[in-house]
Amino acid sequence: MKRIFKILFVLCLVVPSVSLHAQESDLGNWFVYFGNYRVADRWSIWLEGQHRNYNFVGDLEQAFVRTAALYDLPKANSQLGLGYGFFHTASYKTGTDEKSYTDEHRIYQQFITRQRFGRLYLTHRYRLEERFLKAGFRTRFRYSLGANLCLNKPEMTAGTLYFSAYNELFINTESPIFDRDRLFGGLGYSLGPKLRFETGLMYQLFESRKRPQWQIVCFHNMDLRHKSDN
Repeated sequence: MKRIFKILFVLCLVVPSVSLHAQESDLGNWFVYFGNYRVADRWSIWLEGQHRNYNFVGDLEQAFVRTAALYDLPKANSQLGLGYGFFHTASYKTGTDEKSYTDEHRIYQQFITRQRFGRLYLTHRYRLEERFLKAGFRTRFRYSLGANLCLNKPEMTAGTLYFSAYNELFINTESPIFDRDRLFGGLGYSLGPKLRFETGLMYQLFESRKRPQWQIVCFHNMDLRHKSDN
């Protein structure tokens, strides 16, 4: 049974690439790294890097790094965060194959709370962003509801295959109020408390269009509180 689960997970990585060679597609791809580094009992450092492509690989749409200081609220199973992000975006000029490049700085504050119901893990994230763009200053609110459902084990441990889904709504503080909505579904595999992987399809919905993105995600946890004796 474990071998079957591993084969299914590998197929989720391979099928998008094969389909792109078989036919024309506007399917983009996001390579994502999420790192959580524990530095004290209640404090940790978040490090995130993403490389987004217009196609499966090799046509940059956006690259960015994001970091944050996180503070745990153990009794509430929640977390506060204050962070910064730098974004480099490559946009095609209308009707051409030429790109224009823009950079953006963001400061953000967030609140995360978690719940568990048997095999189901839920995460609520509320985030407020202050965006410093070439075109001016903007603010945006984001709400994300994420769910992980363990499939072959009762809890998230080494060797757990799980179904992953999330929906994230983006709301501007000025017109247009609706910015976008992201809906994701895929499979994940846990190698233990320090490392797990996910892959799946995300639809990004805008006011007048939508676009599919295939995501390949690595989650990495590390405890830096105890130094090696060597």
